[in-house]
Amino acid sequence: MNFLESVTELINDRDRVHVNPRRRALIKDAVKNREALVSRNGALATWTRVESTGRSPKDTLTVRRPEIEDEIDWDSPNNLPLDPDTFTMIQEDALALLAAKDRLYVTDRVVGADSRYALPVRTVSDHALTALFTATMFRPLPKDIGRSIYRDLPFTLVALPADKLDKQRYEGHLRRLADGTTSDLVVAMDFARRIGIIIGSAYGGSVKKLMFTVMNYLLPKAGILPLHASANEGPKGDIALFLGLSGTGKTTLSAATDRALLGDDEHGWSRYGIANFEFGCYAKLINLDPAKEPQIHHAIIHQAHYLSHGAIVENAMMYPDGTFDFSDSRLIENSRGSYPLSFLPNVKRSSRGRHPRTIIFLTADANGVLPPVARLDQDQAMFWFLMGYTSKLAGTETGIVEPVSTFSRFFGQPFMPRNPNDYASLLGEKIRKHRTRVFLVNTGWSGGPYGVGRRMDINVTRAIIKAVLNGGLEGVAYAEDKTFHIDIPASCPGVPDEILQPRNTWKDPEAFDRRALKLAGEFSAHFDRVYGSKDLPESVRRQCPGK
Repeated sequence: MNFLESVTELINDRDRVHVNPRRRALIKDAVKNREALVSRNGALATWTRVESTGRSPKDTLTVRRPEIEDEIDWDSPNNLPLDPDTFTMIQEDALALLAAKDRLYVTDRVVGADSRYALPVRTVSDHALTALFTATMFRPLPKDIGRSIYRDLPFTLVALPADKLDKQRYEGHLRRLADGTTSDLVVAMDFARRIGIIIGSAYGGSVKKLMFTVMNYLLPKAGILPLHASANEGPKGDIALFLGLSGTGKTTLSAATDRALLGDDEHGWSRYGIANFEFGCYAKLINLDPAKEPQIHHAIIHQAHYLSHGAIVENAMMYPDGTFDFSDSRLIENSRGSYPLSFLPNVKRSSRGRHPRTIIFLTADANGVLPPVARLDQDQAMFWFLMGYTSKLAGTETGIVEPVSTFSRFFGQPFMPRNPNDYASLLGEKIRKHRTRVFLVNTGWSGGPYGVGRRMDINVTRAIIKAVLNGGLEGVAYAEDKTFHIDIPASCPGVPDEILQPRNTWKDPEAFDRRALKLAGEFSAHFDRVYGSKDLPESVRRQCPGK
């Protein structure tokens, strides 16, 4: 009997197995089982162990099988291989742990709002809170799931957040920790067998991102481009995508009162258009400001009976009176909130839309040398998609005294397991076929680098986004930036002309030139190191700064 058959038998033969319980029942059990506390406003507050307050990249492993050998970019530091024999050991331990539980929770959901490629996912856990998270983040099983290309190829996820592996049993099989012992935490994905196992991580993002990674592996084979992006829709049905790493403004800029939100994080672009993967949001809460992000704040903080609320607040400071302080980072910077999309006031309930009219790549350039907005052609778009550039700021980590360039391909490198051209070529094909406009928007610094210049005014950035989406940058003159191979508009409605060319905002133009060349060199070095041996079009390679 294989692992999946054993899990099914275990579910069918056990008492106290709750299969697809109602949301209220999961909320009630999460509180009764002391997995969460009820806050003053009715949201559920929970705290994870120190080792699982965020993703654990070094414990996130992909089972290396011959069937997928040529499809995965094993050169990527994020694609850590796990040998099949060790995964068999993990499966054995997961089954033994499940068999010893007093109660189990099973949810049957899908990932993907378009039922033509929605992936059925069965999650098995001993925690009601984990089941509630999957019921919030993954979508209900659609009535027409029978037409999905994955209808007979479901994925099974076993999540045991409070358990640990036996360190001695896995010595020599899993990574060695700084103290000389072996890790007792694992987030393992078997793409070929369609199995995921999480042991030792209570962080909700481990569940969410495991399934996102699975979709990012599966979909390109079907000609569907997975994107780490938010999406919204204008009054006339025009779709905009926002891609950007943490701190670039993706969530803030895509939440607009005059545009309906499809989703804030994960989407697929198929021959039929755009579709959200998720049913909920998993937002960062640190320094959540009701004035700047009123929709997210209301989703978490609105007052309701706890059985009707069910938003999960993870690792945030909560005082004895049950109130939250999202500005207090003493526990961790990575506090999170999980809530249904329906908690937001302006969403498109189908979470589906047309082919995108506009794509916006967001970067927070702390060097102060990129323009506030630039237009990208197909090859330029493929290049910036491959690079996924932003800056890590001074002071964010010990030893960082000036901005550090950060490259995360496709604006989500840890979750994109396939060979890079599988994603880049799909983007190029789709923007060409659907005549999608692509822009680079810098939400970082102007007038100098971090510490000298100033952060782009949010009102200026909003004016740029409005102009991009409303066609305000069509028909204007553009000048090529010969260092970064991008096209800068001479004018933009609502934006002073003098700030569009970043060199004009520096007091010392020669200092600008030196800084721009330094960043171009970092682009070039990273591109050569990561993509030097990869199969990429020459026209894309020529877009690299410093080339």
